[in-house]
Amino acid sequence: MRPMDKQTLSFQAEVKQILHLVTHSLYSNKEIFLRELISNASDACDKLRFEALDKPALYEDAPKLEIRVWFDKDQKTLTISDNGVGMSAEEAVQHLGTIAKSGTRDFLAALEGDKKKDANLIGQFGVGFYSGFIVADRITVESRRAGLPAAQGVRWTSEGTGEFEVETIERAQRGTDVTLHLRDGEEDFLSAWRLKSIINKYSDHISLPILMPKEQWDEEKKEQVATGEWETVNKAAALWTRPKSEITDAEYIDFYKQISYDTEPPLAYTHNRVEGRTEYTQLLYVPAKAPFDLWNRDKRGGVKLYVKRVFIMDDAEALMPVYLRFVKGVIDSADLPLNVSRELLQESRDVKAIREGSTKRVLSLLEDVAENQKDKYAEFWRQFGAVLKEGVGEDFANQERLAKLLRFASTHADEGVGLADYVARMKEGQEAIYYVTADSLAAARSSPQLEIFRKKGIEVLLLVDRVDEWMLSHLYEFEGKPLQSVAKGGVDLGKLQDEEEKKAAEATAEAFKPVLERLKAALKDRAKDVRTTTRLVDSPACIVVDEGDMSSHLARMLKQAGQSAPKALPILEVNPEHGLVKQLGDDARFDDLAQVLFDQALLAEGGQLEDPAAYVQRVNRMLGGAAG
Repeated sequence: MRPMDKQTLSFQAEVKQILHLVTHSLYSNKEIFLRELISNASDACDKLRFEALDKPALYEDAPKLEIRVWFDKDQKTLTISDNGVGMSAEEAVQHLGTIAKSGTRDFLAALEGDKKKDANLIGQFGVGFYSGFIVADRITVESRRAGLPAAQGVRWTSEGTGEFEVETIERAQRGTDVTLHLRDGEEDFLSAWRLKSIINKYSDHISLPILMPKEQWDEEKKEQVATGEWETVNKAAALWTRPKSEITDAEYIDFYKQISYDTEPPLAYTHNRVEGRTEYTQLLYVPAKAPFDLWNRDKRGGVKLYVKRVFIMDDAEALMPVYLRFVKGVIDSADLPLNVSRELLQESRDVKAIREGSTKRVLSLLEDVAENQKDKYAEFWRQFGAVLKEGVGEDFANQERLAKLLRFASTHADEGVGLADYVARMKEGQEAIYYVTADSLAAARSSPQLEIFRKKGIEVLLLVDRVDEWMLSHLYEFEGKPLQSVAKGGVDLGKLQDEEEKKAAEATAEAFKPVLERLKAALKDRAKDVRTTTRLVDSPACIVVDEGDMSSHLARMLKQAGQSAPKALPILEVNPEHGLVKQLGDDARFDDLAQVLFDQALLAEGGQLEDPAAYVQRVNRMLGGAAG
């Protein structure tokens, strides 16, 4: 490759937006720039270690990987240096001038929506390098990629506006130096004590040594001066490799914040060494708050994979099921090959064992919180409950454990009802767990199908998450009790209905047969059947479906998602004791009343009318007749 003359290039449009936000908005936590640049340096060393598995010559004459941090008070510069994989000129342009990540627009939207979120989002989206412009008005990067000759070094310079300069230079050392030319007023970062405290706070866990010039007191100058020696300022030992007894809660929490870019402590965590046929260490965290992209099932998980303490990959989705994608942490395997790829991860028996073991460990952690810290579990459920429900259909091996972790609202409680709680307070003679699905809690509570259950004091679960219908297609029973929708099939309360009630209902149905036949004829194109019911108390009619048919709620959700649902007519159930229904037999406007009865039942159930104008005309005719 021939040397590159100095070139001036423009930043990609998204980078310009990020730089504008960084330099004008992100001032609430300036010190995170050092965390980000040290993290990038660590990643560069990890990448070299990984590439050198196949090409040991990439280490050149410097096999010991390290990060160095130093400053120059006179020049007002701060430098973060590593001897990792480095960059070629093309890579410098590509990595520092453009952002290929699809999350960039989400990052910008998240920041612009709330400037107070500060730069904790920066690392989450892979744009950490630009955080240097929080404190610097110019950044110079000098680098040489491992394996390239000294003449193919590169210098990249920018003032964080719309352009950057790049040129080839002579550089003997492999790796990258990032030099920040600090703004006026940022001299606070030209202090060894200040820099060490930031490194201890954010980067203590990094397994590479972070070196700074050793200082001693100069009595003549009355200040600390460099001695010419270097000292390691971090523990340089991966937190998860240390004995649990030696790690404080504060260290666990700090490590979580470093790997997750979260400002809040985690809800709970678990740290274990697993021995046996497959050996690995797991340090897994459950966050306190859901991330903004929780519902993106394509988003890779939050677990980092190490093999024998060598970093292999971020977001190793094969190590955790999709329904636990909110879990953050580290898994360090002693058995996987060092050159393991994402493709190999999908096929490995050891990975399967790690995945199963880690899943069980997270479920045990959640069970412990649910049992012993009910308020904390209630908050977890509000944040992540709907995602955990996905596991009921995806993880059959743990379905029973997941079912016990489920929480719902019910006619007896606003939230937090477990299936075990429900079963424990079932009425004597009750044989099923009853539920109703709806678009909202208000719609579920006002559902006409609940009337007989409310009258008899029978608890009904109120399911309003979009995932509930899908979950119920996989969860049929709990502790031997079938789950039964109050809006499917005929209502049969079994032993909860006395014989007199049953006989009275049968007699009423028999006497009402002529009206039912007329209703069936009037609604033959809209209802599969019309029948009397005992499930209604205050309402004249309600819509239900056959036991084997898709619920109306699920059919509506499919339609909203642009998918077609199987065509199935509902069943209209009428309350023969209601005044409006009693009036049907003698009314000259029978057909209009029948249609209005069906439309109102459909609306009460949460459905939409196919012809709202026809409904309005019928109601107007009836009102006009009543007024006349």
